[in-house]
Amino acid sequence: MSTLIEPPEAVAEAVTAAPTGRTALVLRRFLRNRSALFGAVLLLLLFLLAFAGPYLTPWSYDHIDYGALRSAPGPDHWWGTNRIGQDVFAQTVRGLQKSLVIGLLVAVLATGLASLVGACAGYFGGWTDRLLMFLVDLLLVFPAFLIIAIISPRLRSGGWFAFVALLAVFAWMITARVVRSMTLSLKEREFVRAARYMGVGPFRIIWRHVLPNVASFLIIDATIQVGGAVMSETALSYFGFGVQPPDVSLGTLIASGTGAAVTYPWMFFFAAGLLVVFVLAVNLVGDGLRDALDPTSKGARR
Repeated sequence: MSTLIEPPEAVAEAVTAAPTGRTALVLRRFLRNRSALFGAVLLLLLFLLAFAGPYLTPWSYDHIDYGALRSAPGPDHWWGTNRIGQDVFAQTVRGLQKSLVIGLLVAVLATGLASLVGACAGYFGGWTDRLLMFLVDLLLVFPAFLIIAIISPRLRSGGWFAFVALLAVFAWMITARVVRSMTLSLKEREFVRAARYMGVGPFRIIWRHVLPNVASFLIIDATIQVGGAVMSETALSYFGFGVQPPDVSLGTLIASGTGAAVTYPWMFFFAAGLLVVFVLAVNLVGDGLRDALDPTSKGARR
């Protein structure tokens, strides 16, 4: 019996046609989504503006030009100045930087806390589940905006890190409930039961087997949490409960420029416009990640 030897071209075609990894598949789906790709480019440009912008201008965000009070955009001050002569471009870039950092930190802390609490509640069950879900229900009942507004002025000595912690404490409960429901179904799967029968510890099972299987949902949730955290920070800073002077954020800039939105529009619309663009970009990226990670979604099939 003769053995057929395939030509090198056929072997190369077979290797090329081999199934790709999940990461490559998700990336390919994401890149095919034009709106998600547009949102990702917008996010990249916003981060570049926030962290490279201070090096593009000779003005600092707290520097005062007494000879240019409320001056219109021009060659000296690209986006004009505010009522006391501070450069609007430098202030807006600084505010965007602070809002982006706060949004990212809140998203990471809230998603991490939600994954830990939800996975432990779903896996252990019993009194652990009841206690953790009671805590979740209790925090859901509290008016988060009002509590943060009351507590944040008393934590000003801790800087904006205390403000980030407050925002994260009230941003994880819904996600924890979803993770708990997913864990309840995952813990009865064969690979989890096999690991348990082999004597693997519960926290190792949660870390190695449960959380990787809910990672798709957590990635999408963290993306959406960034936009929600920035909106919350903006609202609280608008009312004076967030970032405190002399530092600035998009919320404080919008609050200070609201009264001059008609007479001196550059004091308001640059910060408000960047906020709208950022939230739009985050939503586009979140939708794209959902379609890329979920093969049953309409966008992924398209």
